[in-house]
Amino acid sequence: MATVTRNNQPDVAQETEELSGGDLVKRHRLSTRIWHWLNALTVFVMLMSGLMIFNAHPRLYWGQYGANFDAPWFEIGSTADSGYLRIGDLTVATTGVLGYRTQADGNVNRRAFPGWATIPSDYSLSAGRRWHLAFAWLLALGLIAYWLVSFVNRHAWRDLVPKPADLSPRHLWQEIKDHARLRFPTGLAALRYNTLQKLSYFGVVFVLLPLLILTGLAMSPGMDAAWHWLIDLTGGRQSARSIHFICAMLIALFIFVHLLMVVLAGPINEIRSMITGRYRLPREREPRA
Repeated sequence: MATVTRNNQPDVAQETEELSGGDLVKRHRLSTRIWHWLNALTVFVMLMSGLMIFNAHPRLYWGQYGANFDAPWFEIGSTADSGYLRIGDLTVATTGVLGYRTQADGNVNRRAFPGWATIPSDYSLSAGRRWHLAFAWLLALGLIAYWLVSFVNRHAWRDLVPKPADLSPRHLWQEIKDHARLRFPTGLAALRYNTLQKLSYFGVVFVLLPLLILTGLAMSPGMDAAWHWLIDLTGGRQSARSIHFICAMLIALFIFVHLLMVVLAGPINEIRSMITGRYRLPREREPRA
């Protein structure tokens, strides 16, 4: 059986011209698959433990200082009998989901995020911080290793950086329409990232994750003592916290869209390729009459 390689696999592709839709091909190396699943676990734990930390003070500010009597730009809170989410002057009712919910035992829970979305489920700021910081090391070291390997084997340049032609308005608009119509690439084209994938993956790997790590360091008193320039670089401790939260929510949005695309593109084939490394090329669409 002929095989092809993709992404960070530097092997020379073999007999690609003989491959077509329906063929089973090599898609991901073992190292890629391990990094993917380890990173998935790390990000989920950090997101959930981060929500626990946010529950301790569910308000965000810009600048150096922020306290209960200061005006936040973002807040999740509650009144006597309802929950709300406020962004600037916009207030959205969130009763039953965020800020205010009635538990099975009849007690009212006023935490910003519910226990099923946090680590740990019961309120514990200290435990949330321990989980968050422990997995932060895995995230940072894994990202650095990924950068090094991607630059050495040119995976970043070859597969993640869009070419000038990819960024033309006509090309981008066509890809957006194809995605909206669920017209995914078939045959060998399915082994290459499209422009929307390149932009999203590049943004996560080289923008959002580094910003998460940088702003996380800026919020650490120990790091501030050693590298005080971190606070100035992020615009203040509260600005660092706000940027950290925004990046985390954008990564959560990326994960949601990524999982949605996996389901729509064929979850068995997609997940199998990330577990076994083997991927079945989608069959070409029949031409319209």
